[in-house]
Amino acid sequence: MKISYNQLKQYIDIQINHIDLSHILTDIGLEVENIEEFESIKGGLDGLIIGEVKTCEKHPNADKLSVTTVDIGNGELLPVVCGADNIAKGQKVVVATEGTKLYFNNEEITIKKGKIRGEVSEGMICAEDEIGIGTSHEGIIVLPAEIEVGSLAKDFYKIESDYVFEIGLTPNRADAASHIGVARDLVAFFKHNGKELKLKKPTVDHYSTDNNNLKIHVEIENTEACKRYSGVSISGVTIKESPLWLKNRLKAIGLQPINNIVDITNFVLHETGQPLHAFDADKIKGNKIIVKTLKNNTVFLTLDEQERKLSQEDLMICNSEEGMCIAGVFGGLKSGISQETKNIFLESAYFNPVSVRKTSKKHALQTDSSFRFERGTDPENTIYALKRATLLIKEIAGGKISSEITDVYPEPVSHHKIEVSYAHINRLIGKPIDEDEIDGILKALEIKIVKKEPGKIYLEVPPYRVDVTREADIIEEILRIYGYNNVNSSVSVKSTLSYAPIPDVHKLKNTISDFLSSQGFSEAMSNSLTKGKYYEADNDFNETNSIKILNALSNDLNVMRQDLLFNSLEAVLRNLNYKKNDLKLYEFGNTYHFNKTDSENPLNSYKEEQHLALIITGNKNQLNWNMPLHEVDFYELKAKVSNIFKRLNFTIDTLKSEELNSNIFTYAIKYSKQNKTLAEFGQISKKYLSVFDIRQQVYYADIHWDNIISVLPGKKMYKEISNYPAVKRDFALLIDKSVKFSQIEELAYKTERKLLKNVSVFDVFEDEKLGHNKKSYAVSFILQDDSKTLNDKQIDKIMSKLKYNFESRLGAELR
Repeated sequence: MKISYNQLKQYIDIQINHIDLSHILTDIGLEVENIEEFESIKGGLDGLIIGEVKTCEKHPNADKLSVTTVDIGNGELLPVVCGADNIAKGQKVVVATEGTKLYFNNEEITIKKGKIRGEVSEGMICAEDEIGIGTSHEGIIVLPAEIEVGSLAKDFYKIESDYVFEIGLTPNRADAASHIGVARDLVAFFKHNGKELKLKKPTVDHYSTDNNNLKIHVEIENTEACKRYSGVSISGVTIKESPLWLKNRLKAIGLQPINNIVDITNFVLHETGQPLHAFDADKIKGNKIIVKTLKNNTVFLTLDEQERKLSQEDLMICNSEEGMCIAGVFGGLKSGISQETKNIFLESAYFNPVSVRKTSKKHALQTDSSFRFERGTDPENTIYALKRATLLIKEIAGGKISSEITDVYPEPVSHHKIEVSYAHINRLIGKPIDEDEIDGILKALEIKIVKKEPGKIYLEVPPYRVDVTREADIIEEILRIYGYNNVNSSVSVKSTLSYAPIPDVHKLKNTISDFLSSQGFSEAMSNSLTKGKYYEADNDFNETNSIKILNALSNDLNVMRQDLLFNSLEAVLRNLNYKKNDLKLYEFGNTYHFNKTDSENPLNSYKEEQHLALIITGNKNQLNWNMPLHEVDFYELKAKVSNIFKRLNFTIDTLKSEELNSNIFTYAIKYSKQNKTLAEFGQISKKYLSVFDIRQQVYYADIHWDNIISVLPGKKMYKEISNYPAVKRDFALLIDKSVKFSQIEELAYKTERKLLKNVSVFDVFEDEKLGHNKKSYAVSFILQDDSKTLNDKQIDKIMSKLKYNFESRLGAELR
C-alpha cells in the first residue's frame, strides 16, 4: 500500500522529515518497506531555465533550422540552433542548458555542446513533449512575456515532489488502508508522546441537496452480504480531465488518472479507505437499484470487456432488469462512466468481507475496492465518504446534487464491547504501565472507556477496528503505541548443550550449500504455492495429489507444489528473459502431497517432504581467448550429484544405480538405497521445456533430502594407505547396445567381492562394422590386496572369471 507524505501532512500538522516518519510508522506496526521519491514530471525539470530569444537568423547551411542567441539571465548570450517553425525574436522560451537530462519517449537524453551543420549550439529550446508537460511537438513552448528571464522552469510549472511510503500492510489492519487511517495512528502515537495533534479530516459540513429531480430507489434483498448501502444522485456533470493537483495525487501512489469522476472516487478511496462506485444514472433502468444475487451461470460483461459467468453466491448491484456491477469488486461495462455521461449515481456501501473475498478469488479480480472490502471497511464511514466525494464532484465536474442521500441500513453494526484487566495488560506486556497512561493510549486510539472498576476497564471499540475483538487485541494495541522498544527484557536465558547422535540436518544443509556455491551454483528460493494447471493432464503427476488452496490469491498460486521442477524451470525462464543463458541453480525446498487414507486422523492424508533441486543449462565456462566454450551436459550434472553424496560420506558403489523411465527426462538415472529413492537426474524432455518456451538443453536433478537423511552413513572412516600396489587390467567388450555399464559394473563386483576395488569405462565405440545393434566398451578394472602383492596367477584367475561371466550372462565377446 502506498501513502503520500505530502497528502499525509494535510491531515496532521507534523514537522518531521520523511525518514524519521518512516521509522515511527514501522514502530507502530505499519512497516515501511520502501520509500520512493515522486516527481510530477520525471527529472523535475532540473536544468531548465526561462530564457529570451535575442536574435533569430536562418541557418546558413540548412533551410529548416534557425540560429539563435538566448539570454538565460547569466550575463551571456547562449548560442542555440533550433528546428522549430514558430521560433522568433523576443519570445520567452524554456531552455535546456548543457548537461541537462531530458526524458523523451522513455529515453534519457543529455544535452551536450556541439555543432549542427557547422554552427555552434550550447543548449536546446524545448517543446512540450520534450520536457514532459504535454504531448505536443508542433513547436517550441512560447511563454507569457512577463516571466522573468533566468527563473527556473520548475518554479513556473509548479513541479510537485513527494515521498511515497510503501507500507507492508498486514491483513488485520484494514483501518490503516488509507491516508486518514495512517494519520489517525500517527495522532495516537504523538499524543502518547506528549504532542497534542488533531486529525484534520476535510469538512463536509457545507453539504446540501440542490434538488430532488433524480431519485434512485434502493432495495437490499441480500442483507447478509450487504449490511449498508448509501447513495446519492448528481445531475449535469461534465466528464473531463482532472485538475493537475488531483492527477499528481493519484500518480504519486501509482494510479493512472482516467477522468474527473473516476479519479475522485479513487482519490476518496485512498483518502478515507471507503470504496465508492459511480454509475451512469441514465443507464439505471427503472431508476431502481437492487442489491441481490443472480442465477447461477448468468453471463455478465465487466469493465475490462470480459464475459464472466456468475455464481449464485456473487453479490450484484442490479437495476430493475439486469446486473450492473459485481458488488465491491468490479464494475460493469454497460453502466460505467463514459464521455457522454451527464448524470451519475454515487454508491458508498458496506459489504460482507467473506462474500467479497469469495467473489474476488473466484473471478481472479483483485482491485483496490476488493482489497479493502475483503479486510473489512468502516460501516460508519459510508456517509462521510459519500459527501466528501460529492462535494469534490461539484467542485471539479460541476452539476447539482439531485436527491437526498439514500441510506439503507437495516441492522447497524454494533461496537465491540471488551472487558480488560490492568493486571493482564502488565502480564502480557511484561512491564508495569501506569493506568492513566493506558487510559490515555486507549483514548488516543478512539477506543471508548465505558466504565472503570478497580483493576478493570470496560471498553467500546469502533467498528472500523475489525481486528480488535478480544482482550489480547486491546493489549496489542496498547503495546503498539506504547512502543515495543520501550519494553526491556530482564529475563536471563540459560541453555544447555547436549550431544545428540542424530545427524545435524541444518549443518549438513549448510555444508552442501557451501559446496554447491563453491562450484558456481547460485541458491534459488521460490514459493511453495504454484499453478494447479502444471499437474493437470500430466501422466507424471497426479492432479488428485495436489493440495488445493481455498480462496487462492490467484490461479497462479492455487495449489501446493508437488515437486521443485516447475519452480526451477520458472527460474530458468526468468533468467533467460534477462539474457542470462548460463545457469547453475540449486534450491532446498519442501514438496506437498495429498493421498486420501482411511485413517481417523485426516492429517495422515497429507505428506510434506524436503528436496534439493539442481538445474544447469548453457555453457560451463565463459568465452575466453584460450578456452573454447563447452556446453553443460548430463555428465556435468552427474558429477555434481555424485560429489554431493561423497560429501555426505556415501560410497557411490553402495548405491543402486538404474536407468529411469520418465516423460520428464529424455535420459535419466536414479540412485536408491534400502528401497528408498535418493536422487533422480537427467536431461529434461522437450515436452516440459516447451511449456516454458525454453529452447536450450536443461539438466535437472531431484535429490530426496529426507530419504538421504534416513539412510545417512555414519562418520567417514579413514584407513591406512595400502603398502601394496594396485593392478590395472582392461577389457574391450563387444556387447549388445541394450547392455548398460551398470550391468557390467554390478556383475563385476559380484564376481570378485574382495580384491576388485574399482570398475570404470574409459571408451565407448559404435560402428556398423561391429555388427548389427552392437557396441564396444573399453572397461578398466583395479585389483588390490591390502595384505600382500598380487601375483600373475591370482590376477589371471580373477580376469578369467570376469570374462566367463560377461560372456555367459551378458553375451559379451572380447575384442
